[in-house]
Amino acid sequence: MRRRITLSVAATAAALTMAPLSPAAAAPHAADDLTLTMLATTDLHGRVQNWDYFADRPYSERAGFETGLAKVGTVVDSVRAERGEESVFVVDNGDFLQGTPLSYYYARQEPVTETRVEHPMAAAFDAIGYDAQVVGNHEFNYGLDLLRAYEKDVDHPLLGANVLRDGTPRPYLKPYTIETMRVPGHRPVKVGIIGLTTPGSAIWDKGNVEGRVTFQDMVEAAEKWVPVVDRKADVVVVLSHAGVGGTSSYGPEVPTENPSDVIARTVPGIDVMVVGHTHRNQPSQVVTNEVTGEDVLLTQPYRWGATVSQVDIDLEQGRGGRWDVVGTSAEALSTAGVPESPEVLAATAEAHATTVEYVNQVVATSAEELSARTSRYEDTAILDFIQDVQTDTVDAALEGTDRADLPVLSIAAPFSRDAVFPAGNVTIRDIAGLYIYDNTLEAVELTGAQLKEYLEFSARYFEQVPTTGDVDPETITNAVVDGFPNGIPDYNYDILSGVEYDIDVAQPAGSRIVGLSYDGAPVADDDRFVVAVNNYRRSGGGGFPAISTAPVVYNEQREIRQLLIERAQEVGVIDPAEFFVENWRLVRDGEPLLP
Repeated sequence: MRRRITLSVAATAAALTMAPLSPAAAAPHAADDLTLTMLATTDLHGRVQNWDYFADRPYSERAGFETGLAKVGTVVDSVRAERGEESVFVVDNGDFLQGTPLSYYYARQEPVTETRVEHPMAAAFDAIGYDAQVVGNHEFNYGLDLLRAYEKDVDHPLLGANVLRDGTPRPYLKPYTIETMRVPGHRPVKVGIIGLTTPGSAIWDKGNVEGRVTFQDMVEAAEKWVPVVDRKADVVVVLSHAGVGGTSSYGPEVPTENPSDVIARTVPGIDVMVVGHTHRNQPSQVVTNEVTGEDVLLTQPYRWGATVSQVDIDLEQGRGGRWDVVGTSAEALSTAGVPESPEVLAATAEAHATTVEYVNQVVATSAEELSARTSRYEDTAILDFIQDVQTDTVDAALEGTDRADLPVLSIAAPFSRDAVFPAGNVTIRDIAGLYIYDNTLEAVELTGAQLKEYLEFSARYFEQVPTTGDVDPETITNAVVDGFPNGIPDYNYDILSGVEYDIDVAQPAGSRIVGLSYDGAPVADDDRFVVAVNNYRRSGGGGFPAISTAPVVYNEQREIRQLLIERAQEVGVIDPAEFFVENWRLVRDGEPLLP
């Protein structure tokens, strides 16, 4: 059925108050017209309360945003009170099972798959009363068993139309749901909600999904399911856990990572899309469908529950009793300044308290303050702590094997600029603040030539600097390259330990690695090395050369963060004199760039 859409866009980001949303909100509708309101969140990443577990205090940031489902719950309650609960539906756009020590604790320390307690994220979503949710790529980080446990806990459908049972066209998750909205004084409205997720999990979580599920191209899945839902529903909403612009952080063997705008432009029948994955605050974007000429509204709420997208969908009664969408508009409702929902706080209080106690356990002392602030442009001891643990773990595992005599190197990236081990007591939250991802440790064999190619690829991270004049190292990182229009993120800059090398940032990308050597001798192309690396990178995340096809020589599924905690407990004192080796530096024409 063709829809006539006249788009009215309001893209504001003002803080929500408890006052009425607008005088029009309470205005009665004629029986033949109606406005539904969709509230949407995305990329919550384990945030149930407005709490920073790494800092051990309420979350705050310079921009003034606040976070967590407890804040979201208050916003949702306010809109329901103003618009009428029967005309409001609430959706989430994925990436909710990973991202904080709380979500880690209930996946690894006291996994809900064993305890059978309700997952705290499920408890929070249910306290608010969501209507549908799509899986994001991080839902696969802890394996399919945890995902299934969560699916059983929540009271709403968990969607994933392009997540297929391996080797079959059958969806592994429910592809869509139809919500019937029964607003007093009006005929029921059927809202069809389709869920799609970025296919990169086939690479990023290969160890968890291989042989069990596959990920269909999002555009192909939309082409299949949108017509099905369009025939059954008056309104078609697509929850797309992907961004726009076709950007990708993996190779060509997997479909495009961020095709939401392509779907809107090429697949007819969609009224509204919720997008995410890229952590941008973009409440309103319009894409014209090439087939129908009609506008499709795309909305992206800000990450972590910092905003809620409010989308108003205007309808008129058409022929045969069905509803036609005649207008859509979106705005961002900030959660800053609103009180936290008592219902969400009560539902998650025990889990929150348990997590706070866990992260504040002291595991060691540090001989001096170790900061990661400059790790992206100079060698630092705190990153070498990671490198040392990874190297020793792999080296010990290779004893007695045919690779026992090969040099073991290590790769790490500067995940957090705020990470610090204070002088004195070091807690679990300090270590978790350094290694913020739930990666496991693997190791591969690479040649000298492959190492050089790998480091050249990593060195794209830096802008090329002039051959003379002062250079501020803070301004030359995060270079804009193909695939990263907003700059290469810090987590895609890899640093290698165990060899020595310079990065000449006065040279163009691809010609920057100078003096690559091992134990004082130049690295030859056919030299062999074992390289410790996290599972995300080894599986192809970031598109680094050679790493995803190299022979895997170690994979015991041990979490790197836990290895760091165990090392700290073992040594008692974290002393950089025991592990810090300055093995790389930025140079310009052979001279150190930094004093």
